[in-house]
Amino acid sequence: MPAQEEPQARAAPQTQAAQESRIKRQHAANAEHPKQPHPAGIDRNGVIILVKSALMALDQANKTGNYTVLRDLGSPAFQVNTAARLAEIFASNRTQQLDFSGILVLEPQLTLLPQVEPSGMLHMAGFFPSAPRQLNFEMLWQPVNRQWRLFGISVNLADSSPTAPETTPPPKPADDNEPPPQAPTGAIYTSRPKQ
Repeated sequence: MPAQEEPQARAAPQTQAAQESRIKRQHAANAEHPKQPHPAGIDRNGVIILVKSALMALDQANKTGNYTVLRDLGSPAFQVNTAARLAEIFASNRTQQLDFSGILVLEPQLTLLPQVEPSGMLHMAGFFPSAPRQLNFEMLWQPVNRQWRLFGISVNLADSSPTAPETTPPPKPADDNEPPPQAPTGAIYTSRPKQ
């Protein structure tokens, strides 16, 4: 008795109309359920490398006034900015003579965990805890040739020292001639239905 052959699963060739119909259904499903940001598959060391390398490139550009290396490290969309335009954008950093070199020994604290936006860009934000001022940052990276390349960067310094809460003025002393405030009563009132 001959052995029976098991049926094989075959993909039937799709007609052009069937393919177009499938694509339309997929686009409609995507329109109904737009993509949401999702956690990025990047570890702590990867985050530290990305953040510190971008900030050190910016620090060196601010110190030298030469933004070509920072520009060249960015994504093609970031490179639309000329070195002169980047110098204009970060002019306030140079004027304040900011020095970011302290971040080399600090670890960033993230306020926005690394996430991939619907655009496909990696997004994160945080700060480097230091006193009396801390460096706050927010960054976007674009995937280019299987690497994250800087797309956008925002930095500022903020005071990190604790501040005392505002005090309220002390109550004015009671006047001996004023009657004491009435104490709340323990009476219970019931409402009567309206007729």
